Amino acid sequence: MPIRNIAAGRPEEASRPNDLKAALAEFISTMIFVFAGSGSGITFNKLTENGATTPSGLVAAALAHAFGLFVAVSVSANISGGHVNPAVTFGAFVGGNITLLRGILYWIAQLLGSVVACFLLKFSTGGLAVPAFGLSAGIGVLNAFVFEIVMTFGLILNY
Repeated sequence: MPIRNIAAGRPEEASRPNDLKAALAEFISTMIFVFAGSGSGITFNKLTENGATTPSGLVAAALAHAFGLFVAVSVSANISGGHVNPAVTFGAFVGGNITLLRGILYWIAQLLGSVVACFLLKFSTGGLAVPAFGLSAGIGVLNAFVFEIVMTFGLILNY
């Protein structure tokens, strides 16, 4: 996309009903995705009593994330484009598909949606810890960073 397609947006974008509706859709869809994905991690930890990662556990987590993403994108695709991820929103901005102001609205909604999902998980599980991901043994920070770049590129390539 040519650089001329990138736009900052107008201040009224922050108050137009359609833009706010799209931001709300991003909030809800991100909340669904994080709730399903992190909920699967909590469930796995509870069922295995914090056991070691097994191939079946990895498949279960991958399926939970896949179904969660499917539902999240289905909920918001026709309203906001179904970004669900701030990296996808950034790709849409750089590609000239949304303005910077609309992207900022989406980012705020996505971040709030993920935080609310974690609070809902904490409440609905009676205070169980929301799992955090870490690096496996033998994987350095640089390796993980490059992997994230490649996978994020794959995520936004088709947008």
